[in-house]
Amino acid sequence: MNELEYAQKRMQQKWYDLAMAEQQGVALPVLERMYNAYVLAMEEYNRRCEEYQRAMQIESEHSAVKQKKAVASKGKATPQDGSHSRMAS
Repeated sequence: MNELEYAQKRMQQKWYDLAMAEQQGVALPVLERMYNAYVLAMEEYNRRCEEYQRAMQIESEHSAVKQKKAVASKGKATPQDGSHSRMAS
């Protein structure tokens, strides 16, 4: 999550820097380099988002499997408190 947040802030900063440079009349070749840096930061952010979403999906699936196993084991469990009845002989 920290990597995703860092990538987002970096991308936003690149965009802000580009916007400020354009307003200040920075030369076109410099703006183009800044834009390219922004695009790279955006691509990095998108990669981090995909990684995070995959990790959350795996975690969610793992939790669902654990819950199913827990429910299944409860259904098969016998009472542990001695409350089961004995058959008379």
